Amino acid sequence: MKNRFIYVILILAATLASCSESFIERPSLSGLTVSNYYNTADEVRAATSTIYSGLAWSGYEARALDCIGEILSGNEHTWNGDDTPFQEMTVSATSVRLSDSWKAFYKVNGWTSSLMATLEQKKAEGGDPAILDPAIAECHFLRGTVYFYIARIFGHAPIVTDPGAIALTGDFQIPRYYQEDVLRFALEELQLAEAGLPETDVPGRVTKYSAKGMMAKLYLYQKDYENAKLMAGEVIDSKLFDLFPDYRAMFNSSANNNNIETLFAVQHQCTMNPWGSGNQLNPDRGPSSLQTDEANMWELYRPSLDIVAAYEPNDKRRAGSVMEHGWTMPSWKPQKLPQSDGSFTVNDAAYNEFMKDGFRYDTVQATNQGGSLNGTRSTIAKYVVGPGSKYGGEQVIGMNTGINFMMLRFADILLIYAEATLGTSESTTDVSALTAFNRVRIRAGLPTKDLLTLDDIMKERRVEFAFEGDYWFDITRQGYDKAREIIEAQNRGTIPGNPFYVTNFTPDKMFLPIPASEVLQDPKLDDEPEHYYTK
Repeated sequence: MKNRFIYVILILAATLASCSESFIERPSLSGLTVSNYYNTADEVRAATSTIYSGLAWSGYEARALDCIGEILSGNEHTWNGDDTPFQEMTVSATSVRLSDSWKAFYKVNGWTSSLMATLEQKKAEGGDPAILDPAIAECHFLRGTVYFYIARIFGHAPIVTDPGAIALTGDFQIPRYYQEDVLRFALEELQLAEAGLPETDVPGRVTKYSAKGMMAKLYLYQKDYENAKLMAGEVIDSKLFDLFPDYRAMFNSSANNNNIETLFAVQHQCTMNPWGSGNQLNPDRGPSSLQTDEANMWELYRPSLDIVAAYEPNDKRRAGSVMEHGWTMPSWKPQKLPQSDGSFTVNDAAYNEFMKDGFRYDTVQATNQGGSLNGTRSTIAKYVVGPGSKYGGEQVIGMNTGINFMMLRFADILLIYAEATLGTSESTTDVSALTAFNRVRIRAGLPTKDLLTLDDIMKERRVEFAFEGDYWFDITRQGYDKAREIIEAQNRGTIPGNPFYVTNFTPDKMFLPIPASEVLQDPKLDDEPEHYYTK
């Protein structure tokens, strides 16, 4: 189409129209034309920057990630009625969290697909491949990544590569494809990304090694240990990444955004933008005792009793992940504000006195005077950046903070390499595997190991990536029997005296249902899956 209309960074976010199927996203017919835009590197980079942002990912990152990756897996506990089905393994197709994640993934798919088509058109019209090809490769990376998530969460699912064409035909009867085909499609996208991305770029942009790292993770999921080891090894050998020295600091300050450990992160800005550009994990995870007039806090999600018990003694990651009795942050000094006449209530005065030397998580102090007491005696520390700038923290605007969410980091690459080296063996003493594995242990302040089993690696992965949305995938990729064994052994209850154990985990719960609202609009999603590839 000679004068196909396109959209760019904020225009895209503001005008993108959803068709009758929410997983079909296409540009609205307004905006700039291909012929007069994408002529400079800055214009091209501005367009691709949008698909790294919370504008694209917030529907999954905010709450759905906690529910699917953490509550479902037994790492988190919730009191919220919308989310307790994930705790109890009774998730239905009407869940708002499933709908939000589905829409987010297919939104990213729609944006990347349409942008790729636009950039390819620009090339055909004489645009500079040197600035267009890397941007197309970025789109392939992001599209491959979302299909990897789709395949692991929903199993069989649609593959849509030209949402604009589908929207224009009005034929929304799109089938599901077999999970193995969705994974293959994701892998092919990541291979295209690897081929087109530069080896280095400015912090925050994905590179060739980001693609290699995500491929390593996908290969591991497929139990293709040879290729998982190869890809992870190439990332390690590049020497471009390392473990960030302070585990806790990675997750409580945006000052450490795009650090040396980050291979791919959702990029956030702290604004009141209604499109969701800010990170919104602070209020859902932070303790209510930390709430101020700048920062909302309601601890919607808390660590489960089971994950707290999983930490070894003296593991530095525990304080970086979990707030428990005695956890402190001296620089955070939340205070209750005076009443209109300048006076304080007794409780507010006691709160201010309690917090005068910095925030303390205390399960003995009265809860209306600064204490914290809930059913698991803890709250989540990861991605909690504090009470706001005038209380000794960084800027917080209500629910929004500016800390990036890391979706792939170097610690994962090290543990993938170790597990891929182990492969199907019962144990390994391979020096390279032990070196990779023990780098993660050493940062955590734990003794090294001289022999590895799969249980060792899975236990390490659980505490290393706790509250990052990954554990559910680590459970399910071990197969139903092992998944059932893990899940049924978890205490998902509260204290004192309220244990809860799952007894209804069946094979159909290994994947989540496609949202009912999507099936209603596209009944083919309820049919048996089809093959996407002919061979």
